Amino acid sequence: MSLIVQKFGGSSVANAERVMNVAKIVTDTYKQGNSVVVVVSAQGDTTDDLIEKAKEINTNPSKREMDMLLTSGEQISIALLAMAIEKLGYPVISLLGWQAGFLTNSVYSSARIKKIDSARLKTEIDNKKIVVVAGFQGLNSAEDMTTLGRGGSDTSAVAIAAALHADKCQIYTDVDGVYTADPRKVKNAVRLKEITYDEMLELATLGAQVLNNRSVEMAKKYNVEVEVISSLNPIPGTIVKESTKMEKMLIRGVTKDTDTSRISIVGLTDVPGVAFKIFSLLAAKNINVDIILQSVGRDNTKDIAFTVGTKDADEAVKACESLPFIGDAKIVRDDSVAKISVVGAGMETHPGTASTMFEALFNADINIQMISTSEIKISVLIDKKDADRAVSAVHEAFFNVD
Repeated sequence: MSLIVQKFGGSSVANAERVMNVAKIVTDTYKQGNSVVVVVSAQGDTTDDLIEKAKEINTNPSKREMDMLLTSGEQISIALLAMAIEKLGYPVISLLGWQAGFLTNSVYSSARIKKIDSARLKTEIDNKKIVVVAGFQGLNSAEDMTTLGRGGSDTSAVAIAAALHADKCQIYTDVDGVYTADPRKVKNAVRLKEITYDEMLELATLGAQVLNNRSVEMAKKYNVEVEVISSLNPIPGTIVKESTKMEKMLIRGVTKDTDTSRISIVGLTDVPGVAFKIFSLLAAKNINVDIILQSVGRDNTKDIAFTVGTKDADEAVKACESLPFIGDAKIVRDDSVAKISVVGAGMETHPGTASTMFEALFNADINIQMISTSEIKISVLIDKKDADRAVSAVHEAFFNVD
C-alpha cells in the first residue's frame, strides 16, 4: 500500500461536473489500496471574485482581513469534494489548513510554513479515510488564518508529502505536464517526460504557471518527487526530480512574465554603498528584485534600474523615495515591460545559447532593454506588447518548429 498526495487546482474543481471527476480520480486511487490525501484549491475564479468583493467594501483592506476572506474559498472546495466522495460511497473527511496542522509565520498574504503537526492527518489516514485538505492556508502563532500566496496549494501538497513521507505527490492541473512553452499559445510546444528541480524552479520563477516556485523549492529540499498531470486527460505527465536519465536538452523551456515592472533611479550620486542601501531596504520589505542594471558613473552620478513583480512596484517606489540620499534623482516606474526567459541545464556547455536567443529576437524586430544570465537561464526585458511574439520566435529558434 502506498501513500499518495494529490493536489487539484481551481480549474479542476471549477463546477459540479469537474468536482465529480476529481472524486472519481481520488476514489480510483483509493480503490487500488492506497492511502490518499487530497489538497484542493478554491473553485475556478473564486479567489479573484473574493478580491473584487473586498474592493467593493474597502480598496485598501489589511492583509490580515484579506487572508480571513480568501481562506473561505478553499473551505467551499473541500466540503464539496468530500460530499462528492461520500456520494460515491467512500470514507472521507475534509480539513482546513489549521486542522491539518499547518503552522505558519505571521506574514499575511504570503506566509511561510514553519511546521506541519501531522498527528490529525495520520489519525484520519489510519482510520482508512480519504483526507481532503484546504490548500493555500495555515495558522500563525496568534491563531490567525494565513495564506501562502498565489499558487500556495502546490506548496501545501508538497509540504504534506514531505511531512508524511508520501510515496508520490501528484499535481493535477488543466495541462498534461510541463511543456517547453505554453502549448495554448506556442505552435508545437513539446511536453517533457522529466525535468530537474533546478530547471523547474527557474521556469516557475520566470513565469511558467504550471507549478508554484515555492513548492519546487520545498520538493528539492525534501527530495519529494512530483508528477505534473492532467485531471482532464489521464495520461502520464512530467516528473520533477533531482536528476533526469534522459540526455539533456539544450533548452527545457521558454517562458514569459508580464507581471513585472521596471524601476529606474536616474541621477544617483556616484558614491560607494548606494546599491547596498537600496537593495537591502527592498529586501527588508520582502520585495524580490530580479534583473539589475547599473550604468557606468558619469559626472559624479549613475543610474540603477531593476525589475520587481508588479504587485510590489508601488511599495518599491515608496521605499526608494524614502531613502535620504535620493535627492534630485528621478524615480521612474514602467509597467509596460515583459520578461522573456530560456531555461536549461544544457546551456552550461553551449556558449552559443545567448546569441541564438538574441538573433531570434532581432529577426522578429524585438528590442532588448535589459539582460540577466545564470548558469541555466537567460532573461531579457522587452516591451510587453511583443511578449507572445517573442516567446514564439525564441521557441522556434531552439526547437526548429516547422
